[in-house]
Amino acid sequence: MAVAGLMLMAMSSCRKDLCYNHFRTAAVSLSWEQEWERDYGMAHAANWDEALHGLTYDDMRPELPELVTLVTYSDEASPRETFLPVEGDDVGVDGLSGTSFLLYNNDTEYIVLADMASLAEARATSTSRSRSTIEYLTQIHPGVRSTNPPDVLYASFVEEVPFIDLHESRHLPVTMQPLVYTYIIRYEFEYGIHHVAIARGALGGMAESVYLRSGATSAESSIILFDCDVKSYGCEAHVRSFGIPAFPDEYYGRAATSRADEPYTLNLELRLTNGKTVEFNYDIADQILAQPRGGVIRVSGIRIEDEENLFNSGFDVEVDDWGEHEDIDLPVGVF
Repeated sequence: MAVAGLMLMAMSSCRKDLCYNHFRTAAVSLSWEQEWERDYGMAHAANWDEALHGLTYDDMRPELPELVTLVTYSDEASPRETFLPVEGDDVGVDGLSGTSFLLYNNDTEYIVLADMASLAEARATSTSRSRSTIEYLTQIHPGVRSTNPPDVLYASFVEEVPFIDLHESRHLPVTMQPLVYTYIIRYEFEYGIHHVAIARGALGGMAESVYLRSGATSAESSIILFDCDVKSYGCEAHVRSFGIPAFPDEYYGRAATSRADEPYTLNLELRLTNGKTVEFNYDIADQILAQPRGGVIRVSGIRIEDEENLFNSGFDVEVDDWGEHEDIDLPVGVF
């Protein structure tokens, strides 16, 4: 009887140095920082004008994503992906030296990831978008790529996963922070909004990409193309962006004045009810530098005189689209 008991104990137990089903688990729990802008002195949250904007400050907060990718990096193995729900989950770890976690939401349409094999170089950018009518912006911002606004993107980096012993699980709280911010852009008309059929805009000088590990933006800039809503006061767009280029640096000490010589340009293109197209361009460097990561951009005094819309061009026109000047989304990988 005693011998049988010893045999049963041997079969039901496992020596840590011999067993082949050892596990180490990081119990990753995710919290979310749902911010649409960062305050650098404008105090939008404290001074929000709900009547002006027609929504609350909190209405602008991005929603939670649907799914998260966790990439495990270590000194001894290639990167490995694990998929998590938005609340987090248990993640198996190997106990290898120099283990780090990089997390980001993966339910995006326009986000393109690059150089993911290198933790230091892993970054996100947005897909290319072409518009034939932005000659002025391409002169002000020569050689830069025009893009779609990026999707909502969160990320977090765990530089060193705590050592977890065999057969152990350790709680690992992770805060997911936004890497994409939103600008409310208001084109305020003095007169003539009733002449406008459709509208679109462009924002030149914004960062082309963002590094996932640090949240710093690349030095390269881009032109973001977007559509506008025509409203009673003028035109409006909510435009997502990575923020201004090269911000912040690795020490989070870059001053806004260090980008003061860079151009930031806002474009508005209108198609009037007679089919005619008109365009406006604005230097908005002061507004952008005061709001490097989301905020409210306003330009005013726009006028469309009655004489500009008295008659059509003599051709049958469709004023509910841009015709031969429609934007073109370029395939992923085409820059």
